[in-house]
Amino acid sequence: MLDLLEALMILCFGLSWPISIYRSYVSRTAKGKSLFFEVFLWIGYIFGIARKFLQYSGGSGLNFIFYLGWFFYFLNLAEITVDMVLYFRNVKLDQIADAQTTVIMVEENS
Repeated sequence: MLDLLEALMILCFGLSWPISIYRSYVSRTAKGKSLFFEVFLWIGYIFGIARKFLQYSGGSGLNFIFYLGWFFYFLNLAEITVDMVLYFRNVKLDQIADAQTTVIMVEENS
């Protein structure tokens, strides 16, 4: 039962990340995103994967739900990594947009 609850929690997170990735990709801005928050989530997934490795090496409770949870930990880690890469892309796009706005404002005031 504990593995099932863990797998369901990870599944819910796993379904949420594609939405976040899509919004990051389409919005083309990092405004409203927190890299600090995402880094801590990423570290949390690393801890979850480490727990699975320890559980695996102990050989206890290795059933379908265990492996499903393990799969979703890796999937979520990959998804949050993609979202973090998009964050850095969007920061650059924000800088470009801000520079263009500054040039336009300077030209208008001249």
